[in-house]
Amino acid sequence: MSNDNPAITLPAVDRMREHWAIVDPLMGGTQAMRAAGKALLPQYPAEKDDTYAERLKLSTLLPAYAETVGNNTSRVFAEPLQLGEDVPEQIKALCSDIDLGGNDLNSWSVEWFREALAKGLCHALIEHQPTRDAEGNKLYKTVAEEAAAGVRPYAVIIKPGQVRGWRFAGSKLVQFRYSEMVEEEDGEFGVKCVEQIRVLEPGRWRTYRKPDGGGEWVQNYQGATSLTYIPLVTFYTGRTGPLTAKPPLLELAHLNVKHWQSQSDQDNLLHVARVPLLFVFTDNDEFQLTISSASATRMPKDGDAKYVEHTGAAITAGRDSLNDLVEDMRMAGAKLLQKDKQQTKTAAQANEEAAQELSPLARLAGQFADCLAQLLQIIADYQGQSEGGHVEMRGNFDSDFAPEVSLPNLISMANAGKISDETLYSEMQRRGVISDELNWEQERARLEEQGPALGAI
Repeated sequence: MSNDNPAITLPAVDRMREHWAIVDPLMGGTQAMRAAGKALLPQYPAEKDDTYAERLKLSTLLPAYAETVGNNTSRVFAEPLQLGEDVPEQIKALCSDIDLGGNDLNSWSVEWFREALAKGLCHALIEHQPTRDAEGNKLYKTVAEEAAAGVRPYAVIIKPGQVRGWRFAGSKLVQFRYSEMVEEEDGEFGVKCVEQIRVLEPGRWRTYRKPDGGGEWVQNYQGATSLTYIPLVTFYTGRTGPLTAKPPLLELAHLNVKHWQSQSDQDNLLHVARVPLLFVFTDNDEFQLTISSASATRMPKDGDAKYVEHTGAAITAGRDSLNDLVEDMRMAGAKLLQKDKQQTKTAAQANEEAAQELSPLARLAGQFADCLAQLLQIIADYQGQSEGGHVEMRGNFDSDFAPEVSLPNLISMANAGKISDETLYSEMQRRGVISDELNWEQERARLEEQGPALGAI
């Protein structure tokens, strides 16, 4: 029996969603973790529902996963990406507002990279404003007319959670399905969000919606493109196969969830331990205890009463365990900066150096530059140009990038003549000590005009 439901998800998507069910709340922060409820903070076997609800409401997240993703993304974009000289001027102009939302290519790319680093992959689509009417007739005769009317290609990020499925014919992607929310006017002032499924195929696209009263998905619109392929680019950070991936920091995510649960236990333990318990030892069943600053209690013969307090041993053990978890998370999050040997790619490079050290994050930045080049090529194909050009990423991939640690060593090397003044200046700029707006050549000219410093030989 065939399945004609455009919203159905493939088993491969369902498997990835199991990972994202952990990652998404961690990226969303404390509120999202609380919303996940028992899925990420189990209820104790004998714990009452209201007691659990109170414990959940007081639990707070150490945002190790989200901050690690954010910090690594910031390293990749430590300097703005650079468009190559081979990028056509017409495409460079589009890059200043790549998504028709006022974001330039660099700002837009930060979100694409961050989402892929968190989830293992993320997709980008090059859309094009309509150039044909509902009957398929051309609205503009020439590319010049399209440009004059402001009709142009633009980029859209498709997050992994939107994807429903795909099909390949050999190695070629022939179908890609994802959900999207569309805002429509509702009355004079309101808006309503409508979910629809978009189906992309080479040379055409379709959208499906459910009727207002519910029911099956029905096609509500379709259109054609001038391309013979689906204008989709997928950036992988943890590729497991075509359009499938595993978050590269998934083990850190599990440790972060463990810390969330352990922190909740520790807070609950502190709440209990801070309140001493009064025990009364007597065989008199009629004895009544009154506790007040203005009254006294008369104990039966041989009776006793005393406060029992927590020794604090469990609290200390819990605190030590949390500190160990923080250290484990720090190590798991730093693995993207740990360098390993990788052979150079071409024979020409091999003649110059046998190998180079690259961290996984540096390699991801290189792959991301390739993905951006693919996007530029799709734009070029829409505009009838032969080449879209290339992009260069200038990130910071040093595992130790603390200026107070590395700068004294750099200054000592410069004083000893082991590195040039220009290299020292460049390294100072990379560490944010010197403004990026300054230029070495101009600075050197100023130094020559200034003359030697007082006391210099």
